[in-house]
Amino acid sequence: MTEDGKPVADDDRQQWGGGNTPDNPEQPEQPVSPDAAGRGRIRYQDESTTPREPTLAEQRARIAAEKRREEQHRADLAAAEAKTKKRRRIMIGGGATVGVVALVAAMYSASEISNEANASQEYCATDQSGQPGVRDQDQFCDENYVSSHGGYHSGGMFFMPIFLPGTTIPSGQHSSYRYAYTPAGVSAPPVGSPASGSSFTKPSGSTIKDSKGKTIQRGGFGINNKSGSSGS
Repeated sequence: MTEDGKPVADDDRQQWGGGNTPDNPEQPEQPVSPDAAGRGRIRYQDESTTPREPTLAEQRARIAAEKRREEQHRADLAAAEAKTKKRRRIMIGGGATVGVVALVAAMYSASEISNEANASQEYCATDQSGQPGVRDQDQFCDENYVSSHGGYHSGGMFFMPIFLPGTTIPSGQHSSYRYAYTPAGVSAPPVGSPASGSSFTKPSGSTIKDSKGKTIQRGGFGINNKSGSSGS
């Protein structure tokens, strides 16, 4: 209805927004605030967005972190190098020790072989004016045997009584015997053979074997004088 009591025409209704009369106009829409419009939305950064410059504190923290990483890397390299040097010194020292031991062992073995090949032989020989005469039985240079058969021992010489042929009575004379030594690498002559080339002087620093092949003095490394004989 209009102010004069007339009904409102349809055109007028449409003009006033479909049923809203001038007496009761439609309320206008309230504007939406920017905060309310952006609330609950996700904003994405595309390629056109300019990155934010780091702050001074961030720059300092980044530089300090890089410096710590470099120092740790240098420390790791130094520790690895020191470990390698130590291992190398240990290996060199161990190799040198093994080399020295092997060299000494080789020298000792070579010396032993040489001494065995060049050994002098000890045997009992008659004393003829201070020189070896003839090889005799080894028991004539054994103190116990000589003493038990009426002989005696004095000054490295053994004196056996001379028995008359066909009797057990000694003639009152004695034969003298001493230990003789062959030159290096020479075997003793057979019993009853001349002791040519031998000497009553015991060779020092040389390996000496008895007539049975037993070593009574070891030459070369660690000379050991354990002869049971009474030779000079």
